[in-house]
Amino acid sequence: MTILPSILEILKHRGISSKEDVEEFLSAKPQKTYDPFLLNNMEAGVDLILSAIESGAKICIYGDYDTDGVTSVALLRDVLLELGGDVTYYIPSRFDEGYGLNSSALDKIKAAGTDLVITVDCGCTSVEEARHAEELGMEILITDHHSMKERIPECLIINPQHPQCPYPFKSLAGVGVAFKLAQALVETTGMPKRVLTRNLDLVCIGTIGDVVPLVDENRMLVKYGMKALNITQRPGLKILIEKIGLHLGVISSRNVGFIISPHINAAGRMENATLAAKLMQEKNPSKAAEMADLLIDCNIKRKNIQQNLVERAEDLLKDRNPDDKYLLVKFDDAHEGVIGIAASRIKEKYSLPTIIVTSIDDGYCKGTGRSPEGVNLFGILSKYEHLFERFGGHAAACGFTIKEDKIEELKSALQQETSALYRLNKEPFEGVIKPEAILAPEEVSMEFINQQKFLEPFGKDNPEPIIGVELRDYKTFRMGSEGQYMRLVGTMESGESIKAVDFDRADEHQDILDKAELKGLKVTAVGTLEEKIWNGESSLQINLKAVNI
Repeated sequence: MTILPSILEILKHRGISSKEDVEEFLSAKPQKTYDPFLLNNMEAGVDLILSAIESGAKICIYGDYDTDGVTSVALLRDVLLELGGDVTYYIPSRFDEGYGLNSSALDKIKAAGTDLVITVDCGCTSVEEARHAEELGMEILITDHHSMKERIPECLIINPQHPQCPYPFKSLAGVGVAFKLAQALVETTGMPKRVLTRNLDLVCIGTIGDVVPLVDENRMLVKYGMKALNITQRPGLKILIEKIGLHLGVISSRNVGFIISPHINAAGRMENATLAAKLMQEKNPSKAAEMADLLIDCNIKRKNIQQNLVERAEDLLKDRNPDDKYLLVKFDDAHEGVIGIAASRIKEKYSLPTIIVTSIDDGYCKGTGRSPEGVNLFGILSKYEHLFERFGGHAAACGFTIKEDKIEELKSALQQETSALYRLNKEPFEGVIKPEAILAPEEVSMEFINQQKFLEPFGKDNPEPIIGVELRDYKTFRMGSEGQYMRLVGTMESGESIKAVDFDRADEHQDILDKAELKGLKVTAVGTLEEKIWNGESSLQINLKAVNI
């Protein structure tokens, strides 16, 4: 197959240019993986687990309450049970216990007779809590992938972000780290590899759900994981997939990111993530169906509450200072389970680092932040860690607990830091959308659509390609009950027409098009190109992201 020049240009734009790298990236069977024992403390961690199993010790897997944490718990428990371990798990409540290890939960875990705690997707900032676990007489192994601070727990830590870790790929999800631990256990014990392959569906869901970069080893894990997901034999997951209207065999990475993962996440956002963890492990179809229905109800509630919160936040932001290069919205009563995703929606609209804070009790607030590509919000706030009672996260997302009387100081810090960053580089703050390739008229074709599929799975750092198509003339039509959407029919230099639709920034793009028309200027329609099938007829359509003159 001859690769189109535009596809090669997109790959080059993403740092993939050598023949070997292009072949690996486009391969149906990528091979980019690394020895799990390159992870710092892996050998000691495997020895600890196998010694615990051999002695009959009781093991508790302690996970986070998001999709990454839930899938990590289910994966590691499956592998440890296969090894004959006595294994339970614990996922804290977002509302009562918060993110990461907490001492009261460890007290309960100890009271249940636990000898060894293994964390997944959390723990690397829980210094005092890890010490508390050891004071209780429990051994602890932390597996995590989040950014680490100067002070770290004094126990075994497996984390590619560890300053002493030589692992060549630093961006594994929590479930990716759990999978590498499982891989090391399989290699050490000689267990059949099917123990790993049957869990690749969970690796795929957790990795996409945590929005880590879909490059390098993550890409390989997700590519094989998508195949495993589309033939999954996991009863609970199969029933959830059926009930939310998806079909095995044709599930895409987009389906995982926008449909499957939000349903799994909804349990932790609305009630308790243990529900989702149980569903991932449930073998009884009738019980699984009940759990799936509960998850679907949770997700419906989540969407309604989220929409309301976003609308309230946008009302408050109408009076913001337009010169501010960050957004901080404070509520007295926001639902803690949706402030993160609401912050993400606001961030996407304004292309500014966004924090939503809500009061909890006794003069304290919880906050969640999201940041556009190119702005390291975790790095900014790490400089002011003294303001927080608890704090953690990574470049694009973070969470914290703060005393209410310190919020003004936090605003001052954000104002100072984001203004300085803006002076250095305005682009991340302005939401500028540039095409990765300008398609010649002959490349606006099904051949491009077919070759674009080789770039999947799409996600962070490997998004659906943003292309540009030059138009010499165009007509626009408004759609929607209030004319809030736009359809565009443009003519390319070849004389052929192309359709585009705009569901996000119709008014803004209409103004640009009207001005260009008055001046007799050509425009470039910028967006994603996809095939649309209507009444059996196939056509190409641009999902408009920007209009450039």
